[in-house]
Amino acid sequence: MRLAGPLRAVAVLLLVGLTWVFASSILGGDSNSVVKHFFSEPKPRRYTCGLSAPCPQKHLAFRVVSGAANVIGPKICLEDKILVSSLNHNVGRGLNVALVNGTLIGYILPVCLPLSDVTDLLKYLLPLHEGTLVFVASFDDPATKLNDEARRLFEELGSTAVKELTFRDSWVFVGAKGIENKSPFEQRMKNSKNSNKYEGWPESLEMDGCIPLRSPSEG
Repeated sequence: MRLAGPLRAVAVLLLVGLTWVFASSILGGDSNSVVKHFFSEPKPRRYTCGLSAPCPQKHLAFRVVSGAANVIGPKICLEDKILVSSLNHNVGRGLNVALVNGTLIGYILPVCLPLSDVTDLLKYLLPLHEGTLVFVASFDDPATKLNDEARRLFEELGSTAVKELTFRDSWVFVGAKGIENKSPFEQRMKNSKNSNKYEGWPESLEMDGCIPLRSPSEG
């Protein structure tokens, strides 16, 4: 009877040892990997376009990232589809704009506004249909070539920051044709030598969220 306690202890140690060997063999024979596997913090799950939480039904997940200085181009993601990026070879200095049908998941060809010409931007923004979503990401300098008409059009799409947008500001924005209120999806970082992250440019901006789909009757 006195041996029961020690025997149980030996059995427990053997069981732990066998479990360790088994786990180690599964994880490639590295005992350190076993420790990391059981004690490391789990990586947070990422959802559509890298969001930290899923969007509700009948909502579009998006992420908009402005360019970094004049080196790294902007990116626009919608429902895990990259609409604008350097890898897509469709970014340019100035404003990078993607137009999307807001009543269903049908993508209109993204357009890029170069710094040298604002007429292309007006050509796309003036005839927009009701409900069209407009995604904007700045790169290098979004403001120098903007005229009053272009700024007014962005205000009609829900922007509050465009009227104050200046040389080399960072700007990300999502608006819509026919929006009744100001857009909740907008960020601006002012170009200031006292707070700039890069020499001559503010830091890049990153914005994500969920946009409710409009029903066809609303469009």
